[in-house]
Amino acid sequence: MAVLRGKEYPQLSVLEMTSQLQTLMTIIRDKNTKRNDFIFYSDRINRLLVEAGLNCLPTREKVVETRTGETYVGTEFVGKICAVPIIRAGLSMQNVIREVAKKIRIAHILIQRDEETAKPIFFKDWLPDDIENRFVFILDPMLATGGSANETIRSLKLKGVAEEKIIFINLVAAPEGIEAVLAAYPNIRIITAEVDEGLDTNAYIVPGLGDFGDIYFGTD
Repeated sequence: MAVLRGKEYPQLSVLEMTSQLQTLMTIIRDKNTKRNDFIFYSDRINRLLVEAGLNCLPTREKVVETRTGETYVGTEFVGKICAVPIIRAGLSMQNVIREVAKKIRIAHILIQRDEETAKPIFFKDWLPDDIENRFVFILDPMLATGGSANETIRSLKLKGVAEEKIIFINLVAAPEGIEAVLAAYPNIRIITAEVDEGLDTNAYIVPGLGDFGDIYFGTD
């Protein structure tokens, strides 16, 4: 549970701001950071986020025999996972989730922001036929107005995915975006590394870090 603007949000999780995470965030926010360093340290943060997301999945008891012949009472994951990066910036997060979730299915959705209105424009999705039976990780590094996230969640719900099975993982969030998403879909979970001050007049996150996709993919 996190507190935002004096209100408690049980479905919002913000990573603990350790000295390591603070250093990583400083590196990727620094305008003088080179692209290869930006990629390396962003991937490190994204791995922390994905691990936090996996911790939200249900498990059940599993008893195994160890190599010493003894019994160990442990757990195993329940259910399948589908990661849905929002093209384009969300693609930066899919390799990280492949590294830690061996049998994950990767799907995609193409939603772009109209820079004049800051509204999302839906183009197309590529989702597996059984997505309603999976836990879904939406991947997008920046949560600004919440428009793209809400459009993605709407598309998933149309395919039968329950809100309770949706986890939205992002790196930097604006309070406005968090409030907009949880107001529309109060039963999803949001996991972020840091919540920024808010949005400027152009609906960009401040202090932010710039256009994540442009920096990561070298198109800035």
